[in-house]
Amino acid sequence: MNDAERRQALADFLRTRRARLSPSDVQLPTGSRRRTPGLRREEIAQLANIGTSWYVSLEQGRDVNPSEQVLESLSQALRLTSAERRHLFLLAQPHAMVHQQKGPEEQVSPSLELAVQALNPHPAYVLGRRWDLLTWNQAAELVFSFSRIHPPHSKNFIWRSFTNPALRKHRNWSLLAQSLTAQFRADSARYPGDPWFGELIEELKLLSEEFNLWWSLHDVKSVLDGHKRMEHEELGILEFEHVTLQVPGEVDQKVILYTCLPETASILAGLCSKHETLG
Repeated sequence: MNDAERRQALADFLRTRRARLSPSDVQLPTGSRRRTPGLRREEIAQLANIGTSWYVSLEQGRDVNPSEQVLESLSQALRLTSAERRHLFLLAQPHAMVHQQKGPEEQVSPSLELAVQALNPHPAYVLGRRWDLLTWNQAAELVFSFSRIHPPHSKNFIWRSFTNPALRKHRNWSLLAQSLTAQFRADSARYPGDPWFGELIEELKLLSEEFNLWWSLHDVKSVLDGHKRMEHEELGILEFEHVTLQVPGEVDQKVILYTCLPETASILAGLCSKHETLG
């Protein structure tokens, strides 16, 4: 995104965070009936101990440069989560970004490739900075069918999440996809100079009413680890413990690992062994 788009994104983010708060959330009197949901701009300014006109300038997308102290005060006033706080700083202080733009091609190191393949029967895959699938093991192929084509962005994880009919059949697809949208927004803000994100986002808006709605909410989330239960249409009930790992020395790459519970491990181990025999 360019500077004007970044400032507008910051303005929209502040507005949506303000709209979700009520006076009772921040111990303010309710007062007279409100015409719009959430707190008023002057109330946020009061809570953050900054000038109302200065805060209004931020919500209007004007070219102002808030300090870290001001951003921290706004973060507290708006009751931001840690992921939302990080997103606020990324939008407001792009000059502080330490990530350099890289070429379109990303590669996984040979040692990481070996490690991912050795994790069978536990599904594992590597995502790049644009959420492109860089590599995955046989267990991940069995569970997620990553080799199936979903043009024009077949290797992109967020694109597949909205275009793969099998994924959309999952009972909790709506909750999962909305969470992924918030995570993707948080990650995309790390690269304000990369036009590819804007292009994909516009394509997804045209493709999916759900994505268009969820993107407009300006929600951001960090990746959540924990228990995953999947109703696979071919393999049945699968259960995992899910974790996301940062690749040492590659700040733009992350390993997604699904550690199988015993019954699931037995199912996938047999299928992986069969595949190796056939191969």
